[in-house]
Amino acid sequence: MVGDTGDYGQARRPDESGHRAVAQEDEVRIEAWAASREHCLAEAVSAMVECFADVSGVRPTGVDRIRLDEASDDDLLAALLDEVLYRLDVYGEVPVDVEANEAEGGLDVRMAVADLSDVRLTGPAPTAVTWEDLHVAPGPWGWSCAVTVDA
Repeated sequence: MVGDTGDYGQARRPDESGHRAVAQEDEVRIEAWAASREHCLAEAVSAMVECFADVSGVRPTGVDRIRLDEASDDDLLAALLDEVLYRLDVYGEVPVDVEANEAEGGLDVRMAVADLSDVRLTGPAPTAVTWEDLHVAPGPWGWSCAVTVDA
């Protein structure tokens, strides 16, 4: 489910998924791609986490379930990332694995989480999702999304 397959601009197969994050001055630009909208959203969460934490080899200590009501694709991406930031800030939880599935009337998300103290921090955690240049859309090879988060 998680993985950076290299340069986003290179040709890819319809069954590929991945993500990347590019640090800028005081923000990070996240790009993700997958065969379905739901997998693309999950890849975006993984990319955001990788901006500040190394979760490789970390065992989850719990599972969180999130239900997002039906909304535009852009709204779903922003709401999902905002929820991750909220849980990080309030509960100190970091997603180590994410699955998203379309559900009648919305999106069901399952996140295997670990305590923030159990992961190796690699940078400051994002503080907010920005709406500027946020997009989620289908394309010839599946879905892609891009969003900027404040660092």
